[in-house]
Amino acid sequence: MPDSATLIAVPADTRRFENYEWHAAPSTYLAAIMATAGGVPVIVPALADEAAVDVVLDRVDGVLVTGSASNVHPSRYGVEPTPAHEPFDPARDRLTETMIRRAIAREIPLLAICRGHQELNVALGGSLATEIQEFEGRMDHRAPTHPEQDGRFALRHPVAVEPGGRLAAIVGAETVEVNSLHRQAIDRLADGLTVEARAPDGTVEAVSVTSAGGFALGLQWHPEYWAASDPASRAIFEAFGEAARQYRRAR
Repeated sequence: MPDSATLIAVPADTRRFENYEWHAAPSTYLAAIMATAGGVPVIVPALADEAAVDVVLDRVDGVLVTGSASNVHPSRYGVEPTPAHEPFDPARDRLTETMIRRAIAREIPLLAICRGHQELNVALGGSLATEIQEFEGRMDHRAPTHPEQDGRFALRHPVAVEPGGRLAAIVGAETVEVNSLHRQAIDRLADGLTVEARAPDGTVEAVSVTSAGGFALGLQWHPEYWAASDPASRAIFEAFGEAARQYRRAR
């Protein structure tokens, strides 16, 4: 990889293992950054405070906020927590809220996936709904039970892409097939976001930051898993990579 390769910040999850707290990110996102977006991922520990976030953002060319098994703590969007909202990762919540807001303010390319998509909505003042499969008229968006990851991440349903939107310009299609591994979704859309795609049941599947001058997308599905083979997934990561390169050249 050339010395000019872009650096992509990836905020970490926290996990307990063998009496240690680990700060980590899933390999599928890191591989998609390297192989398809043409960047080098830099995992940012959830220990980082606001000053440390600024130091990181001074040096990177993009931010990718990953999915996770944990959920945004509902106190961050004004809802009383229940067992249905669990599990939580408060350290990640603190890190990603700061990183998302400051990346937007600096116009650093931002790609937020699954939990990241939900974090983007919360960071800008929106709210989330949990266990959406229990709502009347909603599909079951939870991950299928399957022994293999390819089965769990299989493309399962279409999303309707908003004509003339930012996502449409990237994927070049009115509909794309996506996977689905979530039980929470956007409830109240943040004022600073524009809907870019919806599932057949109305679930918001993609958003963009309305005021952003460049690349700033949130996706409820997981394009990272099929970035090497699915055309729409590849197009998203290639567009993110190109936006990061343009940002690097401009700064």
